[in-house]
Amino acid sequence: MSKAECDLAGVGVLVTRAAHQSAPLCELIRANGGHPIAFPALETSAPKEMEMTRSQLARLDQFDIAIFISPNAVSYGLDMLGDKALLNGLKIAAVGKSTAGILKQAGLAVEITPADRFDSEALLKTQGLRDVKGCRIIIFRGNGGRSLLGDTLRQRGAEVVYAEVYQRGKPKVDPTELLANWHTTVSIVTTTSIDILNNLVALLGAEGIKKIRNTPLLVVSRQMDAEAQKLGCREIILAERADDLSVLKALCHWLTTEKLL
Repeated sequence: MSKAECDLAGVGVLVTRAAHQSAPLCELIRANGGHPIAFPALETSAPKEMEMTRSQLARLDQFDIAIFISPNAVSYGLDMLGDKALLNGLKIAAVGKSTAGILKQAGLAVEITPADRFDSEALLKTQGLRDVKGCRIIIFRGNGGRSLLGDTLRQRGAEVVYAEVYQRGKPKVDPTELLANWHTTVSIVTTTSIDILNNLVALLGAEGIKKIRNTPLLVVSRQMDAEAQKLGCREIILAERADDLSVLKALCHWLTTEKLL
């Protein structure tokens, strides 16, 4: 496991990733001297419209490009697909580094992925998605989500279909203990998606919103930065990407800056 060039010195870091995805980040924080506090603000499950999604996946041979939005889109998508060979003949695109990594581990070649920031805006700037007139594109994603990617590709002349291979939801967790110990345990909050940020606000309620506003909040996109500003957060830290190492790097930079103040 990689370590950053800093000592988190016992800082309490609230980790809000889904329960099945939080362990690596918690271990990384702990390995660098921090104190991770796991509080899942997102859960994922199979899609409600399972048959409709399966029907879409059965027609993969009709598409030219398959875009995977997230690691969950890969995991659930390949599980529903069963035979990954059905993706043969399609160009595969991934929004993020982690997503591309999981696809490669599954033996799939990723031909289109951003070189710097990993979001829909960056993916749309890649050479592989600039000239898509007449292309048929299937986007693997969770329920709902941003429409920017699909809308822009349609404007460029592509036919776009969304395959919602999983659904996101708000977990049932009791925030009582977290809120009671907040001031002595939580030094910074990490959020890695809009859904997580919104769910966290809903789970913690009015009392929790005040605490979030007065606690440094780490986000991973400019869209999230804007949402955090709307919430009235006093200190917002923008990580370069949503992967664990980028989050750790941002935590280290924040702590170093705090010490200099």
